[in-house]
Amino acid sequence: MHDNPALLAAARDAARLYPTFIVDPWFVNPKRVGVNRMRFLLESLRELDGNLRRLGSRLIVLWGTPQEVLERALADWQIGRLCFERDTEPYARTRDEAIRSLAERAGVQVICPTAHTLYDPDELIELGRGKVPTTYGVFGRLAAKMGEPDAPVAAPSHLPPPGELEAEYGIPTLAQLGYPEPECPSGQMIPPGGEAEGLRRLHAYLSDRQRSAGFAKPDTDPTAFDPPSTTALGAHLKFGCLSARTFYAEVQKVYREVGKHTEPPVSLMGQILWREFFYTVGYATPNYDCMEGNPVCRQIPWEDNPEYLAAWSEARTGFPWIDAAMTQLRTEGWLHHLSRHAVACFLTRGDLWVSWEKGQAVFERLLVDQDWSLNASNWMWLSASAFFNAYYRVYSPISFAKKYDPEGSYVRRYLPQLARLPAEFIYEPWKAPRPVQKQAGCVVGRDYPDPIVDHEQAKARNLERMRLAYEQNAKGG
Repeated sequence: MHDNPALLAAARDAARLYPTFIVDPWFVNPKRVGVNRMRFLLESLRELDGNLRRLGSRLIVLWGTPQEVLERALADWQIGRLCFERDTEPYARTRDEAIRSLAERAGVQVICPTAHTLYDPDELIELGRGKVPTTYGVFGRLAAKMGEPDAPVAAPSHLPPPGELEAEYGIPTLAQLGYPEPECPSGQMIPPGGEAEGLRRLHAYLSDRQRSAGFAKPDTDPTAFDPPSTTALGAHLKFGCLSARTFYAEVQKVYREVGKHTEPPVSLMGQILWREFFYTVGYATPNYDCMEGNPVCRQIPWEDNPEYLAAWSEARTGFPWIDAAMTQLRTEGWLHHLSRHAVACFLTRGDLWVSWEKGQAVFERLLVDQDWSLNASNWMWLSASAFFNAYYRVYSPISFAKKYDPEGSYVRRYLPQLARLPAEFIYEPWKAPRPVQKQAGCVVGRDYPDPIVDHEQAKARNLERMRLAYEQNAKGG
C-alpha cells in the first residue's frame, strides 16, 4: 500500500476501483517457482487483501493468461483507466505491451509509472548517450547525474469500492495451485510475506543506527542465523512489499543522523544501487539470462554434467559447507550472499565446471527473493563470465566457512547426520579416522557422500580452463 503510485492513479476521481491480481500459469509452475516463493506471495496477497478491506476495497484474484483475463475484465467492469507498475523483465515487457495495446484499442487509458526501481532505466541509458552501463562505477556516475530518486508517496487513506461482483475471486491456497506443503515453517529463516513484515524488518534493522551506517557487505557472516547478519529484505523488495524508494529514503535518514557512514559499493546504500545497476543492464541487454547471444557474457566451454548438477542441487557433493548451504536453500529459500557466492563458484569455475545457466535455473526455482536481473547478474559474476575477471580467486569449500564458524554450527544445523563429528573434521569428514566416524554415527560413503571431486586438483584444472577461455575471448573466439 505504501509508495504505490499505480494504486493512487487508479483511485483518483474513480467511482469504482478493482484492485486485481492475476494467477498467471507462466509462474504457477513448481518447476519454475518453488513452494517457498509461492507461499511468500500468497502470504503477501492475504495481507494486501486485509489492508484493502480496511479502506473499503478488496483484492480481486483472477486466473488465466493476463491478456485474455484483462480483455474480458475491461469490458465486463466497464473500465476507463488501467494502472500497473512498470516491469523490466523480458516476459513482463512482452506481456505488458500486449495489455497496453488491447486496453488502448478498447479506449482505456493506461498509466504505467516507474516505482519498482529508483530510476527509469531508459532515462539512465539516455543520460549515458545510449550506452548501457556495464560497470558499477559507470552506473554510479550516471545515477549521481540523475540526482535523488523520487520520494516515496504516502499510502491512500480511503479507496473507492469495486462494483458488484458475480464471483468470489478469493486468494487461492498452495494446494489449489498444485503445491505441497513446504518443509520449513514460515518465519524460521524465511520471513513471512507482506508489507507489514517488510517495513517492520527495515525499521528494526535501521534502529541500530551505528550498525546501519557502518554496514560493509564483505564483513557480514554467511554462517549467522536467527537473525542473519544482513537485512534479508530481498524478498520484500522483489515482491513490492517494501518499496525501493522507501528503503533508499530511510537509509538516507540514518546517514543524515549519524554523519559518518560507509560508501558504495559496500555500504547499505550501495546494496540498493547494485540492485538498480543490475536491473538497468539486464533491461537493456539481449539474451541476458543466457551465455550465447549475450554481449556482456564471456563464452566459456562449460561441460554438460547432469550427475554433478544433481549432486550439487541435492546437497550430495560430500563437502559439508556446500551441502549445508544447498540444504538451507532448498528448505528455506534463502542464502546469505557469501553462501550464494561459494556454491556458485563451486558449481562453475571452482570445482564442477558446470554452466552458470544451470545454477541460475536452480536458484530461480528455489530462492524466495529470486529476481530475474539480479539472479543472472550474480551468476555471471560468480562464474567470472561477466563483471568480474579475477577468476583465480576461488572460494574454498573447506576453509572459507571455517574462519567464520570453526565449530561448524551452521553445518550441524543443516546436516544433522554430521552433528556429532568433532569440530576438526566437520568440514572434511572423510579425514576422520574410521572409529571416529562410527562413534559420530556418520560413516563417509554410507551416511554421507564421499567428496565428488578432489578440490585442489579440480581447482588447478579449472584455472587452466579459465585462462584458455579468457585468451579465446580476448581474441574474439
